[in-house]
Amino acid sequence: PEPRFASYESPLARQRSFTSASPLLLLAVAHPMPEDDEEAAARERAQRYIKFGTVTEKNVEQLRKLNLAVFPVRYNDKFYSDLASAPSQAYTHLAYFNDILVGAICCRIEPQEGAAFKLYIMTIGVLAPYRRLGIGTQLLKQVLHACALEPNLQELYLHVQTSNSDAIDFYTRFGFSQGEVIKDYYKRIEPPDAVLLHRVAPFPVLSKEEQPARYA
Repeated sequence: PEPRFASYESPLARQRSFTSASPLLLLAVAHPMPEDDEEAAARERAQRYIKFGTVTEKNVEQLRKLNLAVFPVRYNDKFYSDLASAPSQAYTHLAYFNDILVGAICCRIEPQEGAAFKLYIMTIGVLAPYRRLGIGTQLLKQVLHACALEPNLQELYLHVQTSNSDAIDFYTRFGFSQGEVIKDYYKRIEPPDAVLLHRVAPFPVLSKEEQPARYA
């Protein structure tokens, strides 16, 4: 099962300057616990109630409330207005459980030369009562699927604290490779070093059967 985690970009990141031009990403992971038969059965039953949607001007305030509940940081209005007005919503997904917004993944497009671009995972989180249902995994899979459909995408990447082995293992299972270790990447957490995790094409495509139910 997926680890219980929430990853988020610090609002202070945009005030810092990195040679990689990458924002600060903080990742907090609790150790994953083994899944027994009863828990696996409950997880399977829960799937009928899980649906996914995109960010719009009408629901962006729900995303703001979700982030306030999941992350220990506050994002400014521009963070949300940029998400709602992004030319492509393929890289930001909302997760609903029985019509309640319970999780989200948000990515930022970083233009490169010509039509090429990179994609940075800014936040991915699920409300505590709804974790271990595979929602975080499905959110990431949808982003990977969207990446597979975009030939101009050069790379999908993020940063993780070097001590966060559960998070590193989670992304490694999805084909991410470890890159350079950046010393003193973080300013307010220990250890302060971060490892770059990245993945390039080819990206996995979800079959028609694997594509999740959409929220109306």
